[in-house]
Amino acid sequence: MRTKRTYNLPERTVRTVRELATTYGLASTQDGVIELAVDELARRIREEAEAAQWEAAAADPAVRAESADLAAAYEQADRETWPRG
Repeated sequence: MRTKRTYNLPERTVRTVRELATTYGLASTQDGVIELAVDELARRIREEAEAAQWEAAAADPAVRAESADLAAAYEQADRETWPRG
């Protein structure tokens, strides 16, 4: 389902959207360009949030201890199954 919305954008942005659609063929319509841009921005924000969570986890002593326990528990299995370089 699509919803009609109206946004007030600077002329520079409107020209850029038009150029991305017509000159570069980024999408078949200007609406498609906006949709791609919003999807890309949302993806970047999600990935930055996930990276921050992983960074926090890496600094958490409990997570580090659990990771070390798992590595030790599977060390033998890894040696048996991982390719040797």
